[in-house]
Amino acid sequence: QVQLVESGGGLVQPGGSLRLSCVASGLTFSRYSMSWYRQPPGKERELVARISAAGNTNYADSVLGRFTISRANAKNTVYLQMNSLKPEDTAMYYCSANWLSTYWGQGTQVTVSS
Repeated sequence: QVQLVESGGGLVQPGGSLRLSCVASGLTFSRYSMSWYRQPPGKERELVARISAAGNTNYADSVLGRFTISRANAKNTVYLQMNSLKPEDTAMYYCSANWLSTYWGQGTQVTVSS
């Protein structure tokens, strides 16, 4: 059974930082492209960042230069380092794994507010 478990969310002030983690189990992690999505209140889910099995990355324009996605295949974990956070980054953040199938985690809430 595939499981993706996110952690690291919370309440942070504008300009602050958070690091999200997503631990995967039940799949061959190194073969999967891993992504972070977010869904702000009342809005649709959107792609934040993706890292391919080969380590290539791409980002949404809104987070370019502030967020960094990385992966540790030995730990079956993908990270999202978020710096210079803004109130508009407030959302539920989801981890996703994609290769032959797509899997989702349950999400972790990030709130940016003073």
